[in-house]
Amino acid sequence: MKADMQQAMDEIQLGTIRLFCLAAQWQSFTVAAQKAGVTPAAVSRAVARLEQRLGIRLFIRTTRHMSLTEVGQGYYQQCQQALMQMQHAQQQALDRQNKPSGTLRISAPTPYAHYRLLPVIPAFHRLYPAINLELHISNQNVDFGQDDYDLAIRGNYLPDSGLIARKLESAELIVVAAPEYLSQYGYPRTLDDLQKHNCIQYELPRTSKKVPWQFQSQHQLIQFETQGSVVCQDEFLATKTLAKCAAGLMQVYRFSVEEELRSGELVEVLAEYGGATRPFMLIYPYSRHVPLKVRVFIDFLLAAAGQQGGKGEPQ
Repeated sequence: MKADMQQAMDEIQLGTIRLFCLAAQWQSFTVAAQKAGVTPAAVSRAVARLEQRLGIRLFIRTTRHMSLTEVGQGYYQQCQQALMQMQHAQQQALDRQNKPSGTLRISAPTPYAHYRLLPVIPAFHRLYPAINLELHISNQNVDFGQDDYDLAIRGNYLPDSGLIARKLESAELIVVAAPEYLSQYGYPRTLDDLQKHNCIQYELPRTSKKVPWQFQSQHQLIQFETQGSVVCQDEFLATKTLAKCAAGLMQVYRFSVEEELRSGELVEVLAEYGGATRPFMLIYPYSRHVPLKVRVFIDFLLAAAGQQGGKGEPQ
């Protein structure tokens, strides 16, 4: 009996199971093929062979949609868990060599990525040349359970999510405008004056809610709703471009406009209401064994955040 089971497992190649898991994760043969570097036909044939050998139907497929059957869902969960255990075993073996290596997948929002993360990547590679980085630069939040990321950077505190969070910095928020805009419409002197100005809006990707501006007055945090004729969705850095083109006022991170402030391309306004900050957090799933490649990157980025002038508070 054991020999028969071993023979059956030998027939079900590990590569076939990996392709099945990718197809199940993304609900698409095409996406699974892109992730694996093969053709959609190869994924389809692998799943068909797997269904034939197991004698079960794993997917319900139509011309427009594909989903797992109930038994397919259970099989996927067990296969995915087994693959993860094998990955952990391999990573532990690599860690014992005391040489960080492997692929590290990181998600980061565009402002922090362009002005904080990407500039320090060459220094990280010089220290750890055996680590390959896959960078997801987007303001869309990732799901660690579905998207298979090692780390993510996000601009705010997290709800109680079971994730570990380390603060990289408290990023100062300021309001800026182009001199051409201010010469035409004047300088706002109070927060109420913002109602008379065109304030560039930014919408959160998942909720489509407009982000309120934040100020401080007499050591009290104030959230202020603004109005404007232009709304940017998902791409936060586009709001800075609009401000530089004299489209209106915009609240941005100071670190993202330091060069423009020095050159005079942008001017800070309402400085007397400044001091509000928004935290950038480095987050990752809890695990008893954090791979060495993840640990060294966490330590490196926390140190880099301190050197860049961020008010980091590692937790």
